[in-house]
Amino acid sequence: MGGRWQNVDPMTTFAHRPLAAVLFDLDGTLLDTLPDIARALNRALIEEGFAALPIEDVLIGVGRGAAVLVERMTAGRSVDAVTQSRILDGFFRHYEALHHSADAAVRPFEGVRECLDQLRARGYRLAVVTNKRRDLALRSLEDGGVLDAFELVVGGDTCRERKPHPEPLLHALRTLGVPTEAALMVGDSSNDVDAARAAGVPVVVVPYGYNGGEDPRLLNADAHVSGLAELPALLAATAARDSA
Repeated sequence: MGGRWQNVDPMTTFAHRPLAAVLFDLDGTLLDTLPDIARALNRALIEEGFAALPIEDVLIGVGRGAAVLVERMTAGRSVDAVTQSRILDGFFRHYEALHHSADAAVRPFEGVRECLDQLRARGYRLAVVTNKRRDLALRSLEDGGVLDAFELVVGGDTCRERKPHPEPLLHALRTLGVPTEAALMVGDSSNDVDAARAAGVPVVVVPYGYNGGEDPRLLNADAHVSGLAELPALLAATAARDSA
């Protein structure tokens, strides 16, 4: 990890007012869902006579919702719209089946549970803003053991627009009754950074996510943390500065 990554100064990170709410991306930020996404997609592809893809290829397509994932993973395969639609339907069916059969491999990244518990104890209001279909997001959060930490879950089908459009973030803040100047976004990809910038919300990025296969450390975030275990200390330092 580069120095810019490890040596972010929390005292100068946010030219920002005191925070009331933290919005989290799901896939690649809170939870490692890539194995389940890859299994569901490959089962759908095999049903249509296509070869399974290595998980590294699937990683590149994750982040903008299942429809974009299928489009990216079938590009160059001469797949017509009807077949693409069947693959998408199959993906959802297999993804749901993984959760219903308790066969999902989803797990929280290291330090996530501790981070969420600390933030809640300090009075922060927590929400998830994801491009994943909301019902699947709820199942992933539940099976990942962190659903109880969140007051609100905004899915990719909650609003007309998805990240990187700012509307899902703004919808979450309207629902919580929190102004943009009192909110923070935490994510792993350009979707999160671009959505936060457009919404006027600062953004913190983690390094281990699904940024289209690109290094999230290169994103122009307001701050970088090596894991969510570092986030409470970053916010505490910022709050101390603001109250000084």
